[in-house]
Amino acid sequence: MNESSRQFPSPCICMSFQGVRWSVALAFLLAVLPCARAQQRWTEAQANTWYAQQPWPVGANFVPSTAINELEMWQADTFDAPTIDRELGWAQGIGMNTMRVFLHNLLWEQDPRGFQQRIDAFLAIAARHHIRPVFVLFDSCWDPHPKLGPQHPPIPGVHNSGWVQAPGTEVLSDPAQFPRLENYVKGVVGAFANDSRILAWDVWNEPDNGNDSSYAKGDPKNKNEIILALVPQVFAWARAAHPTQPLTSGLWHGDWTSLATMPPLARIQVEQSDVISFHNYGWPEDFETHVKLLEQFHRPLICTEYMARGAGSTFDTVLPIARQHHVGAINWGLVAGKSQTYLPWDSWQRPYVFDQPMIWFHDVFHPDGTPYRKRETEIIRDLTSGKPMPD
Repeated sequence: MNESSRQFPSPCICMSFQGVRWSVALAFLLAVLPCARAQQRWTEAQANTWYAQQPWPVGANFVPSTAINELEMWQADTFDAPTIDRELGWAQGIGMNTMRVFLHNLLWEQDPRGFQQRIDAFLAIAARHHIRPVFVLFDSCWDPHPKLGPQHPPIPGVHNSGWVQAPGTEVLSDPAQFPRLENYVKGVVGAFANDSRILAWDVWNEPDNGNDSSYAKGDPKNKNEIILALVPQVFAWARAAHPTQPLTSGLWHGDWTSLATMPPLARIQVEQSDVISFHNYGWPEDFETHVKLLEQFHRPLICTEYMARGAGSTFDTVLPIARQHHVGAINWGLVAGKSQTYLPWDSWQRPYVFDQPMIWFHDVFHPDGTPYRKRETEIIRDLTSGKPMPD
């Protein structure tokens, strides 16, 4: 093919999408090529100045208890403003000031105006509770075949049994459809690029997660190669909308000792993010070790997923470390509901149908607003209020 005959869906994408075979080498090339129409990554000084102006970010990954996934949360027929308002009120009551909230490309494609209006309505509710969300654009976890419309009911006894990926495998496997993703990113980020009610944009959740314990067979065989090439483009598309909020994508596995030892995608995430975000569900010692490793990059740190009681990650032990290092802390789950994330990960292999786990895995509140463990909510409230930490 002659260079002049190649079709470029974006000036930021210096490759043909027609019959291309993805490769790691090409992914790295895309990661470093400049995009003339996009703003630049924030400098360390810009990022740290921004962070110094924020309250310590503490919150939860949020989907209302009446929604099984992000589609049910946001679709017009099931957008549940009263429940959102009530549950964000409980979060405010224990000192939380942010929520990590997942969006979806199918919602934008179906009805961009309506989706934008519902995002605005959510932001208005959140603002009343002094909560500024981190919006997630894409997600590689769980069901790779998302479908609009009514969502299936929860599978009894199974953790997060209805969560869906964005984009789905059909789009991810077909580069000819990537302009749809570009339109979504530029559209939604552009619509709220100057909105001070938003804390940050998380461009892709665990992009190279292979879903080994759940839906692995539904992912493209070359998923990692596709993602490796696509994530830098998503950063470029988001920057082309000139957001005033920082961009990030969270590290979640691998060796973080240095850029040289990191998995290729983690390196891209660090080098593209304005503020560094990460996930850690380990014991407090493991959490602090990873925080210290990431401090080498001299940028603000936000842990966008933690708190899995059965795995050793608890509010009691991890949140004080996060405050000590001034690391943002966003736990998984606020209110136990249709997502069933109070059940452990191993429920994918052994559903908890006739028995319940001895302790909740995630989540803070029962559906009626009663704390799962009152002492936890007291700890969150005390630490976010600025009270001195015990020795």
